[in-house]
Amino acid sequence: MPLDYPVHRRTLPNGLRVVVSPDHTVPNVTVNLWVGVGSRHEQPGGTGFAHLFEHLMFQGSRSVRSGEHFEALMAVGGRANATTWFDRTNYFETVPTGALELALWLEADRHGHLLDAVTQANLDNQRDVVKEEKRQRYDNQPYGTALADLYAAVFPADHPYHHPTIGSMEDLDAAALEDVHAFFRRYYAPDNTVLTLCGDVEPEQGFDLVGRYLGPLSATARSQRPPLPQLGPLTEPVRVERTEAVPNDRLHVGFRLPVDESAELFAATVALDCLAGLTSSRLARRTVRREQTATAVHASAWGLLDGVSLGFVVLDAAPGTDPADLESALVQELERLAESGPTDAELEASLAQSERAWLSALASQEERADLLSRYTLLHDDPGLVNTHLDRVRAVRPDDVRAATRRWLAPDSRAVVAYLAARSDAEAVA
Repeated sequence: MPLDYPVHRRTLPNGLRVVVSPDHTVPNVTVNLWVGVGSRHEQPGGTGFAHLFEHLMFQGSRSVRSGEHFEALMAVGGRANATTWFDRTNYFETVPTGALELALWLEADRHGHLLDAVTQANLDNQRDVVKEEKRQRYDNQPYGTALADLYAAVFPADHPYHHPTIGSMEDLDAAALEDVHAFFRRYYAPDNTVLTLCGDVEPEQGFDLVGRYLGPLSATARSQRPPLPQLGPLTEPVRVERTEAVPNDRLHVGFRLPVDESAELFAATVALDCLAGLTSSRLARRTVRREQTATAVHASAWGLLDGVSLGFVVLDAAPGTDPADLESALVQELERLAESGPTDAELEASLAQSERAWLSALASQEERADLLSRYTLLHDDPGLVNTHLDRVRAVRPDDVRAATRRWLAPDSRAVVAYLAARSDAEAVA
């Protein structure tokens, strides 16, 4: 039986897509905006701009001083944050019902009039903030650049997903103030944005309030290109090795996958669950429990929009284990899965995990708002939140076997190996 969360949708004359999902269980409302700009929209020489604006959007606008967005919301018991990803930038706040108009006014001011506050001094300040974030989260963390290495290994150099969302510090240093202003004018407009209200608000009330505060904004976004054609699997293995001061040897093994919300992606996701995504997965049973050659295994599938998605497996080598043996075990289990497909128990376990994760996400007002924005921006259908599990349940063993053969073939893997630096004494031993 499908889920039945209420979903009401309307598009304002300026192109802003508005979704309202009433939920009166608690007296607050989540305001969630997805702007159709992420790192995949950046041009060569201009990487890092999408993430930079995640910071700039809290540094003041025409009628709001720097930092006041947070201060005003916290003063009424609200909370706010933002994230940047390949396909979008997300801004969100949860406020008591009586503060909804405040939240919408703040969003209208920064989405419509941010550039009044983006001065050279403000730009220079936030560039330094981004650089410090990169140092803390990427450069000075064990395995901190592993995913960036994986993107570069899995996706071609000219592909929009080749570079990470943090971008290039050299590109940010070279950016002139007008370059940054032009980026905002190109992407930050109501006709490139989805706004979702989830919580203690009725549909007509929500549409009226959004129209009052964001309706006057002008539709200025430039038309976007359609998503790229589906990118096929790698035609031969790719390998990147780094020797660093990390706690243990770790392998990241990546694969190109079908695009977001496709039937093949659901099947490939189940395959990755069977391989390494469950506590009962094949690699967990074999390498962690039986052979004790790994201390942990993990698998993920990230649905993306621009012609390809990403799947990867992470294996942490146990002390004394040759990482090559772990990689061989992964290859062997992939070949077995491609030959025989998942067992009924494995398929049931994968479905149970998907259901638990999905229902848990929808039970959270903030996560539900985020999913409604996602499906509206990327797939033009917020109602997919209610039917997602039906598509997951439709996956059959033959679908998993076919997806494994097509998308998870061993020769289609990209391996990023982080090897622990060893002393001369350890190397001799």
